[in-house]
Amino acid sequence: MDPDQSYVSPLSTRNASPRMQAIWSPRKRFGTWRRLWLALAEAERELGLDISDQQIKELRGHLDDIDYDAAAGYEKKLRHDVMAHVHALGDVAPTARPIIHLGATSQFVNCNTELIQIRDALTVVAEKTAAAIDRLAVFADQYKNLPTLGFTHFQPAQPTTVGKRATLWAQELAIGLEEIEHRLETLRFRGVKGTTGTQASFLALFGGNTPESHDKVDQLDRLVTQKMGWDPDKRYAVTGQTYPRVVDGLVVSSLASVAAAAHKFATDIRLLANRKEIEEPFGKNQIGSSAMAYKRNPMRCERICGLSRFVIGMTQTPFVTAAEQWLERTLDDSSVRRLTLPEPFLALDGVLDLLVNVTSGLVVYEKTIAANLAAELPFMASENILMAAVQAGGDRQELHEVIRTHSQAAAERVKSEGAANDLLDRLRGEAAFKDVDLDAALEPSKFVGRAPQQVDAFIQQVVGPIRERYAEAIAYAPTLNV
Repeated sequence: MDPDQSYVSPLSTRNASPRMQAIWSPRKRFGTWRRLWLALAEAERELGLDISDQQIKELRGHLDDIDYDAAAGYEKKLRHDVMAHVHALGDVAPTARPIIHLGATSQFVNCNTELIQIRDALTVVAEKTAAAIDRLAVFADQYKNLPTLGFTHFQPAQPTTVGKRATLWAQELAIGLEEIEHRLETLRFRGVKGTTGTQASFLALFGGNTPESHDKVDQLDRLVTQKMGWDPDKRYAVTGQTYPRVVDGLVVSSLASVAAAAHKFATDIRLLANRKEIEEPFGKNQIGSSAMAYKRNPMRCERICGLSRFVIGMTQTPFVTAAEQWLERTLDDSSVRRLTLPEPFLALDGVLDLLVNVTSGLVVYEKTIAANLAAELPFMASENILMAAVQAGGDRQELHEVIRTHSQAAAERVKSEGAANDLLDRLRGEAAFKDVDLDAALEPSKFVGRAPQQVDAFIQQVVGPIRERYAEAIAYAPTLNV
């Protein structure tokens, strides 16, 4: 079939980075299978099984020269992917053929490889999330003192600062990063467990039901785990045929927590772009709309939202798969996991590259921010004005009624006529406010509370440790033109 007549996933062509794609590639998968077979053979030989140096040498010499056509031919005949690759390896390592996969079940290579892929992919996610947090922290520090209108219910509310708002985005990403790190810390290796998890085949290989054989099987499990670069004390204590499938659901849920934080950030930038306050980077020759040439559509943030929505939506299927695994294992997990394992990682990887790109080049329109705040500030300053007038000798209740009446009238004028907020001009005409410095009462910095100090504290307490843990990843995180 011609290439242009075959479906190609946009996750690989438009979104995921080469690094993430390599983790989920056939080379990584099948190359890891061969490394697992080598580790198993080496460990079995070290524990006394009759496996020769030549057999080990042959396995080690053919870790990556995989003949995919030969494997595909065997799979068509045998209808079994693992045995197809056993035979393809045996063709190039004929001396080792009799001991390839000795005592193992298919999930020895499948599960352990997937756990390695999950570990490596989680590491990439953690590093890129840390880079995005760092970029937001730089932005927050730069704009920690710039007052801006706050919103609740997307209605004007008490002012905050641009930098403080950025810490809210970074805080949610930091929580997501904690989830990713927790998954990495608690992830275990399946190891060498046998067909139904009892290790019976390995016990037979080492002489049957004797204390020495039991000890050798446990040593085999530890040795293979260690040879594959995993802490031997971080193995699942028991499994059925597979590692616990609930792990997949927990992993994807952790990815979804980062996706939700990214979606929140991108949505806020889209809202702020509509208010002409903050925009994502926009290329010199970038086209915002094919019809409306003036437009600067927030396409990167829109991509972040779309891909994040996909990741969040992928959380249900792995848990359903885990719930429907019968007894020691059933095969209805295999086909669906070929999608639900790699695709959330590939999509989130694209999200994070976009996120690093956008957070590295946010465009801030300070005068528009000030103007939008000034249009609402007289209403928010009314309580301060009331207190100042009381201190000047006025009656609190009478002053409150004057402010209430003029505020309602000014608001109606703004909404009905599209006119400017004239509350201050109205109050200047009232004798009760003649001794109040109304202009001073509207200084924006008086309304942001401890926002600048909170930014400093957040960067020190939350971002600082993240920067220490991920210093190298942050330094080399690319600001991609995506």
